[in-house]
Amino acid sequence: MKKVIFAVIFGFATLFAAGDATIEIVKTMDKLPVVQVQDASNSGVSSLLRNNIFKLLIADLKITTYYDINEAYGVAGWNDSNRIGYGIDTKTDLVLRYKLTEELDDSITANTKLINTRSGSVISERVFKISKASHYPILPHSIIMSVVKDTKQDPVDWMNKYIIFSKNTAPGQSEIVIADYTLTFQQTIVKGGLNIFPKWADKDQNSFYYTSNSGKEPIVYKVSIMSGQREEIIRGKGILVVSDVSSDDNRLLLTMSPEDQADIFMYDLRSKSLSRITNYRGVDVSGSFVDDDTKVVFVSDRLGYPNIFSKKLKEDKVEQMVYLGKNNSSASAYKHYIVYSGRDKASEFGQQVFNLYLISTKTNYIRQLTANGKNLFPRFSHDGGSILFIKDYANENALGIVRLSVNKSFYFPIHVGKIQSLDW
Repeated sequence: MKKVIFAVIFGFATLFAAGDATIEIVKTMDKLPVVQVQDASNSGVSSLLRNNIFKLLIADLKITTYYDINEAYGVAGWNDSNRIGYGIDTKTDLVLRYKLTEELDDSITANTKLINTRSGSVISERVFKISKASHYPILPHSIIMSVVKDTKQDPVDWMNKYIIFSKNTAPGQSEIVIADYTLTFQQTIVKGGLNIFPKWADKDQNSFYYTSNSGKEPIVYKVSIMSGQREEIIRGKGILVVSDVSSDDNRLLLTMSPEDQADIFMYDLRSKSLSRITNYRGVDVSGSFVDDDTKVVFVSDRLGYPNIFSKKLKEDKVEQMVYLGKNNSSASAYKHYIVYSGRDKASEFGQQVFNLYLISTKTNYIRQLTANGKNLFPRFSHDGGSILFIKDYANENALGIVRLSVNKSFYFPIHVGKIQSLDW
């Protein structure tokens, strides 16, 4: 029997600012400022927790690309001097000092100071709290988000967005899991049966859709994160997948196959009405809204192989979007940008290579984002500045993130089994 499991997964750290002093050090220096992280926790705090928080703070600082990082484990007293020469390296421009407290109610509190070592001034003091100790990875993500804001850099709020994915656990069995972007925190929220294609229902990640294939026909459910309440949205035959949600959260793009072949449909949640977007004898799948939800991008075999096409919602004309490659799939969209996975020529070792490419609906712009291995399931961050994907290279799997503004990629090993699909 299907079982839906919900614990208290909303472990987003809350923060309280003590002072609003800011600096322009990042913007005005010719080089990246050097940041040193210092642990000022009391000796009674678990050494494992202290080390894990330190490692995640360093990793998060790296992935922002805004700083040079002194990776040596720094230890200091909370009230130690803020100036260079007093336990602070002379090359250091900023110190991030944190003090952890493990509370009796299983929560964790982190006090932080961001210090300008050149002037000795405290830029900001903050308090972060996570309600459940197992959710500790959210603490460093929240801390670094505040550091970025205090140093007047472009926000990295995507760090606190959960990834939701389906992983295969046995033949005919799969679970839906929520995780932070490093996969350090993971929690199974749906298990029992074949549960696939999870999709966030709103930007705040308060609920999600998924397809249950455990019965005689597929069913799309919507599930509330806070209450665990599950609501049936639509039933179908054959294929039934929620591939995208409109910007106002009121319309769903569905891949359905009521007549054997898959097509793109749109379901209006307010009127409970279903409308057909494509009507093709072959296969149309994976629809995504683009251009302010006036157009749909999708994958089709109209050329005899998977490729990327688009169609305005109020017109019948279908437009080919990609003219390179013979197997282009796994598309995702943000505003007028589209990222897709396309098969390239086999490598010198005879391995198939799938790379990610970024294109625009407005221009002939195309940009290659990856260079080797199999790069699949691309998903834009909510602000469009980063792309999440799965990388398979040399028999190893990793979760990859491309930071588009700086053209850098970062990877986190996957130890969760076979991922069937994901959303961010």
